[in-house]
Amino acid sequence: MLLLDTCTHLWWATDSEHVPDAVRARLRDPDEQVFLSSVSTWEMCVKYTLGKLRLPLPPANYIPDRRRRLAIETLPLEESDVLEVTKSPALHRDPFDRILVAQAIAQSLCILTPDPAIRAYPCLTW
Repeated sequence: MLLLDTCTHLWWATDSEHVPDAVRARLRDPDEQVFLSSVSTWEMCVKYTLGKLRLPLPPANYIPDRRRRLAIETLPLEESDVLEVTKSPALHRDPFDRILVAQAIAQSLCILTPDPAIRAYPCLTW
């Protein structure tokens, strides 16, 4: 089960060359469950509203459409995920990434990320 880092989701959704072939193969595997956290949706909405993220459509249209097209499931934020944050050191300054790490740990997911700060946490990454 895979959890997409926000940037990985954006790259995958736009067929960017930033997504390595091995990652593409794993994302296309029909036996693999792929999740986008509601936290990533929140992050994209915040950045879009601040003018820091350009999307071809407003997030309310773009994000659900891309999830459906790419067979990505929504991962809601649970209280147990949030409580997991207190168990790990603050290695990453970005609160969105820290909660993604907490979700990955709490729900035994592998995060697909290029971020070395996320890879420093005790969670599965790829």
